[in-house]
Amino acid sequence: MTEGERSAMARARELGASVLGATSPNPAVGAVVLAPDGTPVGEGATRPAGGPHAEVVALAQAVERARGGTAVVTLEPCAHTGRTGPCAEALIAAGVARVVVAVPEPTAPAGGGADRLRAAGIDVEVGVERDEAEHGALASWLTGVREHRPFVVWKVAATLDGRVAAADGTSRWITGEVARAAVHRLRATCDAVVVGSGTALTDDPRLTVRDAGGQVTGRRPLRVVVDRRGRVPATARVHDDAAPTLLSRAETPAQLLAELFDRDVRRVLLEGGPTLAAAFLRAGLVDEAVVHLAPTLLGAGPSLVGDLGISTMADALSFSIVDLLPMGGDVQIHLRPTRHTGGDRHADRRS
Repeated sequence: MTEGERSAMARARELGASVLGATSPNPAVGAVVLAPDGTPVGEGATRPAGGPHAEVVALAQAVERARGGTAVVTLEPCAHTGRTGPCAEALIAAGVARVVVAVPEPTAPAGGGADRLRAAGIDVEVGVERDEAEHGALASWLTGVREHRPFVVWKVAATLDGRVAAADGTSRWITGEVARAAVHRLRATCDAVVVGSGTALTDDPRLTVRDAGGQVTGRRPLRVVVDRRGRVPATARVHDDAAPTLLSRAETPAQLLAELFDRDVRRVLLEGGPTLAAAFLRAGLVDEAVVHLAPTLLGAGPSLVGDLGISTMADALSFSIVDLLPMGGDVQIHLRPTRHTGGDRHADRRS
């Protein structure tokens, strides 16, 4: 792998990340096309379902400059015809000489792209920087393929002593404007935002993606309120027309995720309170956590997570720190569980 290809793969991952939340149930793939001399001449990311895949977008930019060049892509080009044609055939028709792939296609219907390319005389390298790609924009889709459920990101804002509200119930605002803006960017990468009925009743949140001026943006993830007892009134702000809303009667996190998966949701932002967070954590259904910590102390009030049923340190849930960033006067900690449960069931294929 050349340095130019390595840089192109990093760019392809960025392109995939730029369309997170806009491609489901298809994967968020990025692709870069290099001319024979290694110059980038085209790039693209997967369009919303039914639109062209990343390779086709990049080839449309490159046109004749792709001939004899290299295509760098985060996921193995598909070999099947769904709502769009096979990307492997598009690469062959464009005359590329080499294809560099991060993640091999894990589904049977879309698989075989690398073999088809090789059969056409194209040099193919698969597995390049695979770990980075699998933990990046492809993580949500891969979770759907492997576990037949959406990927779950738990977001919580807390004080330094782990309180999400004061003893009198007040919780606005724990963190500052920079951290709150980051939450809206995070919402924009998700297909659905989930809270419990308690949060909906206490805070009456809008759960929309808003810009710095407070205006709703074009990204409209599904707003989900887990409301088993029908407590959320029709006057709640989640019932406005700013985004679609689902009131779910699901009894368990697994049941809720199955319901959302059937709606083509592949990436969920869990913003519910301590009780709902604890239920997801106990079930092993949190894939990432984004914690915003404010440098304040309350000493009392609800904790950031409810009872996990853990009575000894040996059973503690543990996380690894992915990164730690200053957020204005606050700190953002991005974490992944170091112990994670889940199945190996196969889910939807690319279309």
